[in-house]
Amino acid sequence: MDKKRTIVVALGGNALQRQGEAASEQQQRVADETVRQLLPLIQAGHNVAIVHGNGPQVGNIVLHEEAINTPDVPSLPLEDSGAMSQGLIGFWLQQAFHDAFMVNQMNNRAVSVITQTIVSLSDPAFQNPTKPIGPFYSEDEAKTVASERGYTVKEDAGRGWRRVVPSSPKPQTVVEADVIQALVHAGVTVVSTGGGGIPVLQDETGQLKGVAAVIDKDFGAAKLADLLDADTLLILTSVDAAKINFGKPDEQSLGEVSIEELQKHIDDGQFAAGSMLPKTQAALSFLDGKSGRTAIITSLDKTAEAINGSAGTIIKS
Repeated sequence: MDKKRTIVVALGGNALQRQGEAASEQQQRVADETVRQLLPLIQAGHNVAIVHGNGPQVGNIVLHEEAINTPDVPSLPLEDSGAMSQGLIGFWLQQAFHDAFMVNQMNNRAVSVITQTIVSLSDPAFQNPTKPIGPFYSEDEAKTVASERGYTVKEDAGRGWRRVVPSSPKPQTVVEADVIQALVHAGVTVVSTGGGGIPVLQDETGQLKGVAAVIDKDFGAAKLADLLDADTLLILTSVDAAKINFGKPDEQSLGEVSIEELQKHIDDGQFAAGSMLPKTQAALSFLDGKSGRTAIITSLDKTAEAINGSAGTIIKS
């Protein structure tokens, strides 16, 4: 067996919800398939912590909340919706792990942890909110909503007006990291830091308060992996490797690359913002200044091969 490692897995949205399949039963079926792909890591004896995206789920929760907003049943704030999505996805994944462990006669346990991630109001993301969420409004409706509820609203690509919130403030720390670490070291498969974590601010006395923002899941996973002093950050996405000249005749998949080489590709603008760029940046943030770490970017179905070094984009410190 390969040496026992602590692996933080960052699951992309495609690992949880397929296009046009938003029903609970459909998403649970995808969760089952996802867990089957991750199971070989646990069977090989590695300690595994899982971080997941929550974009489609939290988006639907916000739409539900806004549709019912009345004085008697007021809509919940975005950070509450993020917590709801963590509980929901955690439920699906830990049930899928339970069933997979049972079928494979494994004496393992999985648990999900509602996770808060501290961000800073001085982060540039708070100066210029850009992430659209919630329902579409006419311009007049949007201005009324902005006035009554204190929202920032912007026109969204010709489709109407929407609320926008700060996008991708950098995670400062994960509040529950020590609890997650204790569970992971005890051999429990932990689902946490969903959607990068629920964004919270910490005041000078140490008290926490939720804030409306959207953290990048890959940066959340990188921060958790760093705090756990994990050996490997495994970023799973819809393609089997990071690619340069993407979509062009000379497109090339990156195999094992150096930190310097990957940074050059980032500087050259090879990776799209909101797609592969944050994944490559998160990988480098995990490796930064530390030795003996590995970051891997690949697809879910290449998980086992990637961990064994035969698939994906692999970067080592």
